[in-house]
Amino acid sequence: MSSASSSSSATEAETLRRSRILKSKLYFDVPLSKVPVIYSASYDIAFLGIEKLHPFDSSKWGRVCRFLISDGALGKYCIVEPLEASNEDLLVVHSESYLKSLKNSANVACIVEVPPVALFPNCLVQQKVLYPFRNQVGGTILGAKLAKERGWAVNVGGGFHHCSGEKGGGFCAYADISLCIHYAFVRLNISRVMIIDLDAHQGNGHELDFADDRRVYTLDMYNPGIYPFDYEARRYIDQKVEVMSGTATDEYLKKLDEALKVAASRFDPELVVYNAGTDILDGDPLGRLKISPDGIANRDEKVFRFARERNIPIVMLTSGGYMKSSARVIADSMINLSKKCLIDMGKNAT
Repeated sequence: MSSASSSSSATEAETLRRSRILKSKLYFDVPLSKVPVIYSASYDIAFLGIEKLHPFDSSKWGRVCRFLISDGALGKYCIVEPLEASNEDLLVVHSESYLKSLKNSANVACIVEVPPVALFPNCLVQQKVLYPFRNQVGGTILGAKLAKERGWAVNVGGGFHHCSGEKGGGFCAYADISLCIHYAFVRLNISRVMIIDLDAHQGNGHELDFADDRRVYTLDMYNPGIYPFDYEARRYIDQKVEVMSGTATDEYLKKLDEALKVAASRFDPELVVYNAGTDILDGDPLGRLKISPDGIANRDEKVFRFARERNIPIVMLTSGGYMKSSARVIADSMINLSKKCLIDMGKNAT
């Protein structure tokens, strides 16, 4: 293909992407009576019990909100419910061939790492597995809009950082982070985004999607000794901070402080996408790090302070976390952010 025709093809693809974004219904006006905490009951996955075959707590998202409500930190009717991402919405980043591959239950089974899913009719897999994921994608995309308007937003879900436009994996079927950023470029007139990925695993999906895009700066702090071992994607990380198995709270937070100082000196973002996985928690079977619950609250506080003190909108995604205690830890961290006046959930956290 000649460079002229290649350039023309790229321009056409970008025009189509822009058209899809502008036609999308995922951005909608949220009344001020709602707080920028995004969740829907449709996030939670219940699939005849087979979801328990994966270590991920697939009811984590609902449990976080129930803790916040029962603790009096968040009003039940103040939560924002997103819309499900449609096929046209997903095509902003994903190829037709990838989305078509999800109509094969065996492919979905590989992505969510639950082999018995392959045995079910795809209509059931769409309803019980992919529909919840598509709702979380809608939440991540809406989160950037709310963050721009209110200064911050939390999607109590999302953070599917192993999925790129062409490939899913690691319990990540849709590239919500990449989608969120492309929507922000077009709808929010933003041209510089920083991804702060503090999940224990490398965020190879968004790294591949933005490999040559200088509008996106990636700070990824991850354990190199665990999945996904994506050495190609590692080449595209702008700021790589490797934390080895067994790293404890004090050392982790010191490395984070140093990393945030470096990031601030290198890049001036208009939006921060914060992937706040709790699989760094001590005892998590997949993350293999030893961070205490208070350490996670401290981590989140540092990232929010980094953004809020610089007046940079921040959207937080809950991402990975493979222990039942993760939901309580996330809720406690959000309550701490409220106490420190870094977020306002509409009630005085006590």
